[in-house]
Amino acid sequence: MNRSRVISLIGAVVIVGGALGAATVINKDKSVDEETSATGARIDSIAQGLIDGSGEAQTTDMEVPVEGEAAIRDTMVLSVTAAGQAAAWRQASVSALVQGELKTLSVRENERVEAGGLLAAIDPAMFEIELREAEARLRQAEAQYKTETLFDERLDAAIRAERQRTARAKTGLDGAELAVEKAKLNLSRARLTSPFRARVASVKAVPGQWIKTGDELLTLVDLERIKVEVQVLESEVSLLTPGRSARVTFAAFPGQEFVGRIETINPIIDIETRSAKVVVSLPNPDGRILPGMYARVALDARRLPDRIMIPRSAVLERDNPRRKLVFVFEGEGTRGMAKWRYVKTGAENERWVEIIVDPDDPDANEIRPGEIVLTAGHHTLVHDARIRLVQNAEAEGGRPR
Repeated sequence: MNRSRVISLIGAVVIVGGALGAATVINKDKSVDEETSATGARIDSIAQGLIDGSGEAQTTDMEVPVEGEAAIRDTMVLSVTAAGQAAAWRQASVSALVQGELKTLSVRENERVEAGGLLAAIDPAMFEIELREAEARLRQAEAQYKTETLFDERLDAAIRAERQRTARAKTGLDGAELAVEKAKLNLSRARLTSPFRARVASVKAVPGQWIKTGDELLTLVDLERIKVEVQVLESEVSLLTPGRSARVTFAAFPGQEFVGRIETINPIIDIETRSAKVVVSLPNPDGRILPGMYARVALDARRLPDRIMIPRSAVLERDNPRRKLVFVFEGEGTRGMAKWRYVKTGAENERWVEIIVDPDDPDANEIRPGEIVLTAGHHTLVHDARIRLVQNAEAEGGRPR
């Protein structure tokens, strides 16, 4: 736009302001406050409409592409936000229960394994020999026991029971039976199986390696469900209840929201951070969310029923005086006009803001559920501007968000 046209537009604003000011003087019956408020609103609207932030005039004889969304009547959910990290719902370190040479490693990292599936096996030869030796000693003890109790069936029942207890101790039958059980247990422990359905992580051994009892071989993680632990300030813990919803976003998945629930709330406040641990669970059937991912969590706290709400992006602010403004679509189909309304707002969350109708506030206009409010491309509009509703205002040549 050339310089002379800019000067003309500014002059027009000044003239309009002067004319409206003169009207205030002539009409002595109106209150000064009401007239000043109306004058300020009209001048503000005209100035904002004629010249936008780039110095270009926003004409009203052409359709401006804008985005819109319907106002709703619903429950306003207020949230508590916190940061945390994802962790596996169940995690187990698999360690050797017996020593020996690692004969088999049946899994690799990130491989799925079912409950009871084989993970690794230590060479069982030594344990098989120990079992056979224990069984041989057991047979020997049983033979000696039979000799000691020969013809005892002719004795009184009480005397016979006492002789059998003595014979078992004398022949070592009790110890031989326990040795067999121990050998069987060691042989079974040579095979390591998964206690639950999981993925394999952090494998730390290779076949042929000599393994000692207690050596960690690998880690198992259950990724069917994920937990996110967050620290919530002590002033906000009382607003939370187990079972309420939680919305989680991850840096790894921008723009995507996952819905979970509050599982537990630790009743102890950390004296250093003045916060309490809250655990959120998330379904993760496809395994996309991985332990260690950074998360932002919004925990449902208070619920305010039966509130009229509009998107936060619909609310604009005008200076001098500072008032909140909403443009409402009036028209047929996708074409119509933008009608501004000054509004009074109440509670708000990350997505919505409440609209309050206050009889004592002349600027608190009503927004009815179902009315379309403009949410993008509307920052430089004037009252009664011609508009066209689109999916993406910036892509259609409108103003960016």
